[in-house]
Amino acid sequence: MGEVNTALFLLALLPVAALVKPASEKLFLPFPVVLIITGFVCSEIATRLLDIDTGIHWQNFPTIIFYLILPILIFQSALEMDLKLLRQNLVIILMLAIPLMLVSTALIAAGLYFGIAYPQGFPWVAALLAGALLSATDPAAVIAVFEKMNLSARPGILLEGESLFNDATAIVLFAALLELTMPESPMSVSGNILMTCLHFLSVFLGGIAVGVMAGLLMRFFNRLLNDINLKLMVTVASVYFVFILAEEILGLSGVMAVLIAGLVPGVTGQHADKQAEHESMDRTFDFLATVAGALIFLLAGITITWTMFADQWLAMLIGIGSVLGARFISLFFAFPVINRLPVVMPVRLTEQFLLAWGGVRGTVTLALALSLPLSLDYWYTIQSIAYGVVLFTLFVQTTTMPPVIKVLKLDKA
Repeated sequence: MGEVNTALFLLALLPVAALVKPASEKLFLPFPVVLIITGFVCSEIATRLLDIDTGIHWQNFPTIIFYLILPILIFQSALEMDLKLLRQNLVIILMLAIPLMLVSTALIAAGLYFGIAYPQGFPWVAALLAGALLSATDPAAVIAVFEKMNLSARPGILLEGESLFNDATAIVLFAALLELTMPESPMSVSGNILMTCLHFLSVFLGGIAVGVMAGLLMRFFNRLLNDINLKLMVTVASVYFVFILAEEILGLSGVMAVLIAGLVPGVTGQHADKQAEHESMDRTFDFLATVAGALIFLLAGITITWTMFADQWLAMLIGIGSVLGARFISLFFAFPVINRLPVVMPVRLTEQFLLAWGGVRGTVTLALALSLPLSLDYWYTIQSIAYGVVLFTLFVQTTTMPPVIKVLKLDKA
């Protein structure tokens, strides 16, 4: 009955989440924050007041999140990307999403390791795992603010493009680091850093190659079909097939494969002859991603406890400081170099500050935190830090974005 209870409880929460959406707009709170609160309140009522077993257990999370939710979130992000603006800003986006994301991971890990200062309970591999999942950005709430304030498209495309690629990079890095914690892993025995880096590159680049081939095949099959429902069915099935093929059968990055498959022009009807087909494809994946994202935040709310804040408040504060410090340091030291590149349109100092403050954390950070194996002694600490960082970025960074934009005078640019 546990699986049945889980399905029923989550299905019951989805209409509740839809009903509280207007409240988030009236209270000027990001919808993800309201979802977390909804999940927490409903869980407390069900378990403490009504004594109902929700059936939600930690051991089920890795499979649900990694194989069911993440592929849809990644593919939908790629599908929504404006390819023309992406190409125009590709150099900056790739710099932000790959080398700077790796630098950010190292800086966050160092801040956590030396801040917590408990090597026996929180070793370097734990700090690096936390650094990887905390480096994944999710600017959806910030982009909504940009659109309301009629901000120019460039800051938004830089944040969206960065998120698209650094989410994939963070997930691949997280998976590679997670292998170091497994007793049966040869990397964990040798402790060979070079071996870990080579493994990361092979998984990362191999996923890209699979994604290109899969995207071209999806494009071919979609052009053979005339019925939009059949195209949708083939595309959704292909997303999961490509992910499992790369991840489980070939041992490569399923996330990178899905991401690149979604970016291949024309794969999912982006250049369909009928505009209605293109819009239907967008609406379908937008709906699926909305449900997947809502489930992530609801699960986060369900798993939050009062004792988490009582026991881990210091680790949360160290995590928040490390994330903010890494974000500002990496961007402000990198942009003087990036702006000198011949193919780059320079990013002004005010825009750099906006990008730094707008690097909020969200679905991928929570998804990776929820997927941590319970066999790790430090899983609870990492998860608590992730929750603290995500709540801070949503409550503080997102809600203060309008005054920050006005102070920087970007609303008049």
